[in-house]
Amino acid sequence: MHRKNIKRMVVKQLKKKFPRWRRLNGKKKKILARQVLKEIYDAYSFDQVITVPLHKLTGTPAIGDAKIMTLDDMKRFIADNNSNILPFIAHSRKKYIADGELKAIDKLLDNTIINKLLAPKGFTPCMHKIFPSHLLRAELLKSLKYPELSYRKYCPQQLNKLEQKTNRAFVGLPIHKYLSIDHSQLCQFRNGLSFSRMVNLMVYIIHLFEESGKLNCKVVVHGADSTELAAICNTYPLATIDVSGKKVRIYADLDADCGKRRKKRDKSEYFVGYRMHTLTAINPQTGHSYPLISLIAPGNHHDDLFLKQLVELGKAIGIDLRLITADEAYGDAEQNSEIEKEYNVKVITPPSEKVKLPAHVEKDTKAVYMNGWCEVPMGYLGKTDEGEHEFGCNALAGECIHSSTCDKYRQIPPDAGMFGQIPAGLAGVEEVKDLRKNIERPFNLLKHREGLEPLRVRSQQGLMAVATFANMATLLLEIVATRKTKRKENRYTQLELKIAA
Repeated sequence: MHRKNIKRMVVKQLKKKFPRWRRLNGKKKKILARQVLKEIYDAYSFDQVITVPLHKLTGTPAIGDAKIMTLDDMKRFIADNNSNILPFIAHSRKKYIADGELKAIDKLLDNTIINKLLAPKGFTPCMHKIFPSHLLRAELLKSLKYPELSYRKYCPQQLNKLEQKTNRAFVGLPIHKYLSIDHSQLCQFRNGLSFSRMVNLMVYIIHLFEESGKLNCKVVVHGADSTELAAICNTYPLATIDVSGKKVRIYADLDADCGKRRKKRDKSEYFVGYRMHTLTAINPQTGHSYPLISLIAPGNHHDDLFLKQLVELGKAIGIDLRLITADEAYGDAEQNSEIEKEYNVKVITPPSEKVKLPAHVEKDTKAVYMNGWCEVPMGYLGKTDEGEHEFGCNALAGECIHSSTCDKYRQIPPDAGMFGQIPAGLAGVEEVKDLRKNIERPFNLLKHREGLEPLRVRSQQGLMAVATFANMATLLLEIVATRKTKRKENRYTQLELKIAA
């Protein structure tokens, strides 16, 4: 934690003293980074108790302080702003949208709602020709159709040419008169979006997604996972210092950091950039997963620091979270117990091989016995008031010769192994763990179809905005269902998931 705190203090001071950091040349940045890092390290006390909130240490927004709308609030907001006046000018442009996919998405999006969600305080429509809805649609168009283009090529080639009538009609630009959107305007738009506005945009799209009926099932399982996004800054650190055998690194992109990626054949083990932590919804009937909302954090932080933040964000926007499946990296037993107590959400992760199996528990069958002489597996009774798993004797009358001297009850504390929030031996747990494998597909779509890789932005704020637009594009494509994929239907039976109740 001290390393994270030192990095936080250095970045905060550099941003405060040098607001135009990006305009400095490399030599100047290196001198300043080394100077500030040395000053803070020399004055730092390692005996102090760190009281800095977790979101500041991990470089993520304060969810509790954000003005976030819930799904119910969004439903009322849309009803209150539903105008019966026909937008004749807008309808006259729609006939130029020749692309069926863009036409279907255009019908879903309400410019009035978008403008009211995104317009800054004091925004006067009569003084502007370009509205927030134009800029948002331009970002969505890029994610949907031109993810491989840089912004400098996208704007003049696909957005501002009068010959591109379909694109201009979708964005809302005039068809027969020149009005352009420059790449610098899109950059200012992304950097000006607050965390609250980005989340409220996703709430709007999630509302449309729920209305489409794509998750029309009894129980929705949610998943949490992360993926790395390498930054385009210089990967050599400007300044480094050793703290307790590990290094604190300062890069040209101040928020970026060095992290470890999953082993891949064609890529190095380490990367410099960010990790995208995403909450997804999984349909147990089909196994299809849909990305709902994401957080962007520096690449050096461990995944288990973000599960609670994702749950808090999901609850803040009104998602019905009851059961989350995640990989082993999210298997912190203490944190997951806190999540269950605070949010009533159970977390299922694969058992860690490093956790020692409790006595009198079979590894293969996952059966729990009272002691070494017990021959009948015990039944699960639930959790005690202290949060421990309680098992009771399942032997019939006269079946066990030790029944007169046996306590018949046993408690096992939760761990990161076989006895997580829900014991691995219960019915339905293995099916939920299998569903976790489907979470990787949305990441592949976000990175390769919606263009998150390679990155086209140079800051954490810009990346958070682009990730939001990519999530929006993914859900909109799922709603309109214009891109057919060879996914097998009905791979999974409907899970009752009584353990999640």
